[in-house]
Amino acid sequence: MYSTANLSDKELKDQGNRLFSLRKYEDAVNCYTKAIIKNPTMPTYFTNRALCHLKMKRWDSSCQDCRRALDMDSTLVKGHFFLGQALLEMDNYDEAIKHLQRANDLAKEQKLNFGDDIASQLRAARKKRWNVQEEKRIAQEIELLTYLNRLIVEDAHRQIQKVKEAKDTEGLTSEEAESQILDVERKCDNNVSELNALFAKVDDKRRKRDVPDYLCGKISFEILREPVITPSGITYERKDIEEHLQRVGHFDPVTRVKLTQDQLIPNFAMKEVVDSFIQENEWALDY
Repeated sequence: MYSTANLSDKELKDQGNRLFSLRKYEDAVNCYTKAIIKNPTMPTYFTNRALCHLKMKRWDSSCQDCRRALDMDSTLVKGHFFLGQALLEMDNYDEAIKHLQRANDLAKEQKLNFGDDIASQLRAARKKRWNVQEEKRIAQEIELLTYLNRLIVEDAHRQIQKVKEAKDTEGLTSEEAESQILDVERKCDNNVSELNALFAKVDDKRRKRDVPDYLCGKISFEILREPVITPSGITYERKDIEEHLQRVGHFDPVTRVKLTQDQLIPNFAMKEVVDSFIQENEWALDY
């Protein structure tokens, strides 16, 4: 690498871009750092360096650069996009989703074409957060089941103790006491079995809760309610695609092909699939 001592900040940035394209991320970081030293008011220098940090899995450094860039320009799509990706890798799902959603909205407002890159990251973040919430729910159910089982067993022990006391104080015969104890134990076993069966039935329906991507809109990422299909074969939620056409432009958000509202056709087949899925998985309404 040749000397960069006499290069301007823009030349250093361009050199960093060339090195990035060659996947020489560490060298690119050095160029962007020198560009920042010469001109610390350019937010794109920080986002360029942030992307290098992403490639090298330096999540904290990437976050720091993105935040510095966004302090200078809060409408910087790449600032929110890269920050969202880094936060996602750090398992900070709520904030990651916030920045990825902001990046997605700004890209639409600024009519920038990121293809499905931002949307796919946003879907991944939402799915990961959902999975974490599911694991927490399952752990809570197991804890509740354990607690209820313990209550049933403790109650049986108390009843058995009362029978033993009654044998001493009320003159119960050994046979009568043994019969009552066996009855308590049978009821205890039945209650435990019924409780476990109930939880197993619920658990079987809820353990693998997940809404497939194809049942979700590509703009809002929420489960489709009124799906429509474009001539390009892409299915959207009607209100989302109509808002896109009115606010952003007359083109398909995914394929970028020219699109007008009168070209939207109700996707009855998808509607039937979604309705069937919701009927079997009512929890999906909260997805």
